[in-house]
Amino acid sequence: MNQEQITAAVAADLKLALPRVRSAVRLFDDGNTLPFIARYRKELTDSLDEEELRRLVERLGYRRNMEKRRESIHNSLTEQGVLTPELEADVQSADTLQRLEDLYRPYRPKRQTRATIARKKGLQPLADMILAQPLEGTHDQLAAAFVTGDDEGVLSAEAACQGARDIVAETIADDPEIRGSMRAMVQRRGIINTGVVDKSKDPKGTYELYYDFFGDVKGLRPHQVMALNRGEREGILKAGLDIPESQALGILAMRYPADSGSAFAEDLLAAREDSYGRLIFPAVQRETRRELTQMADEHAIGVFATNLRSLLLQPPMRGQTVLGIDPGHRTGCKVAVVDPTGKVLDTRTIYPDRRREQAKDTLRHLVKRHSVTVIDIGNGTASRETQALVAELIGERLKVRYTIVSEAGASVYSASRLARAELPDLDVSIRGAVSIARRLQDPLAELVKIEPKAIGVGLYQHDIDQRALVDTLNEVVESTVNTVGADLNTASPALLRHISGIGPKTAGAIVAYRDEHGSFPSRKSLLSVSGVGPKTFEQAAGFLRIAQAPDALDNTPIHPESYKVARAVLDLVGLPIGHPELSRAIHELRREIDLDELAHELSTGRPTLEDILEALLRPGRDPRDDLEGPVLRSDVLTIEDLHPGMQLKGTIRNVVDFGAFVDIGVKRNGLIHISHMGNEYVRDPHEKVAVGDVIDVEVLDIDVDRGRISLALVS
Repeated sequence: MNQEQITAAVAADLKLALPRVRSAVRLFDDGNTLPFIARYRKELTDSLDEEELRRLVERLGYRRNMEKRRESIHNSLTEQGVLTPELEADVQSADTLQRLEDLYRPYRPKRQTRATIARKKGLQPLADMILAQPLEGTHDQLAAAFVTGDDEGVLSAEAACQGARDIVAETIADDPEIRGSMRAMVQRRGIINTGVVDKSKDPKGTYELYYDFFGDVKGLRPHQVMALNRGEREGILKAGLDIPESQALGILAMRYPADSGSAFAEDLLAAREDSYGRLIFPAVQRETRRELTQMADEHAIGVFATNLRSLLLQPPMRGQTVLGIDPGHRTGCKVAVVDPTGKVLDTRTIYPDRRREQAKDTLRHLVKRHSVTVIDIGNGTASRETQALVAELIGERLKVRYTIVSEAGASVYSASRLARAELPDLDVSIRGAVSIARRLQDPLAELVKIEPKAIGVGLYQHDIDQRALVDTLNEVVESTVNTVGADLNTASPALLRHISGIGPKTAGAIVAYRDEHGSFPSRKSLLSVSGVGPKTFEQAAGFLRIAQAPDALDNTPIHPESYKVARAVLDLVGLPIGHPELSRAIHELRREIDLDELAHELSTGRPTLEDILEALLRPGRDPRDDLEGPVLRSDVLTIEDLHPGMQLKGTIRNVVDFGAFVDIGVKRNGLIHISHMGNEYVRDPHEKVAVGDVIDVEVLDIDVDRGRISLALVS
């Protein structure tokens, strides 16, 4: 396929109009980023969104890789001298990588096998006879011609037939039609079964459900596959594949029929059974398990990505002086106070369990001295005891409220190179408290400093394909950062590096320039930074904001290339950005004017014009502000305080296949099982809740001994 044919194939795969795909491919090949294309090139792609563009990129990569592999296979077959017209036609028409590899399998250079040894002894012609099932000649007569009698060759007719059967078995196993039929049968009739290997390794009965388990291959859920895989790795379970052997052997018999009148009928029957038992079934079992694991990985990565995006989009608490506490028993609780800009004002270590009154005095002093408005407590070890201490202070009329945040990743950040650069004068243990405080003020700005997979909002995250996980989570971070945008004059290098077109090196150069020359007065001044050329500026400018810029358009998502259109719109309504009547005027304009005609008059496209009007309605808008902020508490609950029927507010901490974990202010998160998310059937918990959502829940059941809390979502 040439590039145009590849593009057409991608369009067909995704069921998208060819002109849209052709334009998107051209934009990507010209070095444009996905966020830039999705936001600022809607006219060219007919408004393909980020998800559609991401699928397009993935499919384009698959198709291009397949063409490279097709060429490589074609060259190899040509060099081997085995490329017949029929095989070439099959190779050229193969429409999946799997089909290509199946076609190439018989000709792929192999390590030494029983069949390759037999071929070296000259037994291929005898194998061909077994496959051909001749009706003339006796078994011994035909086989005797291949007996050499020497130690390096073939000592007997039976040895010759055994070697030939090995060749036939491998030929059958390598047949692409056989492998395709076996895969189809596994999908229809395959069953995964498991048994317990060593129950002593599972003292809590975590895998008890899978001690004697059967499940259709086509019906296995991702979390079941991951549980089976982990149980096997831990030596507790043993999983296998069951398929109807008689049906499988029937597939082989139809493709390679034995003739009862042939001297080699029994040899072909034996070779078929050997091929199935020794080669085909083990390969099919490995392939099936691999494909199930890949399916489960993709699902788990998708869940992780959805949860991470929700977490990163949590609304910031602006204008708050925050006291962050990283709880701990042995080494004490680390405390850090940060001002509304995130600057560290004070740090301490307190010991609530050993020096309780002293700890209270320290917190009381810090709150009053720095006018702290919110205390932010990490949800790790000793969190419950720390909450009790803070609630006690509030009960003693200390004017402050507290909240709980996930401290996942705080320790990773504390020991990172970035943390050492940002907080060089602070001990590594105190940096965690700073991170906890700052992530309340601006979750996105702080969480981008942490390796995404360390944030802990997934399921079986350490069991899945780590490279695929990292790639996907980095895409989520990139998408989220560009959705929100970044203030060019305050954003850290960790945030800027995710802005479209920038990257780590340019982010560092921008911050270095800012430190040396002061704040950027305009977006255009970004071009003064070494390494920022016209292409980088084009890709990045629309996602960067300058809050106090002389040109108010610099604090909107309107791209500088569209400023002329935006100013024409403002002239049309006769009002400047920031005017209290501008929103009303924009709404009236949209009602009274044909936007297609206006777009034509302004030499722009309608999608761009609509985006400009939306940006002018709410200049400086942060999309996170539309979401509900964290739950601020003044008291504390214990699990013993709960009773069935109690209704509480909680914060979603994690969403998984079977439900959602909710922080309701006690030591353990409660679980809303998927069956308790509403009266109607819920297929996916993400349809009802997202990480960070503040929701109302009802307590259904409490198991104090096991620390389990069952909740229901209150509509």
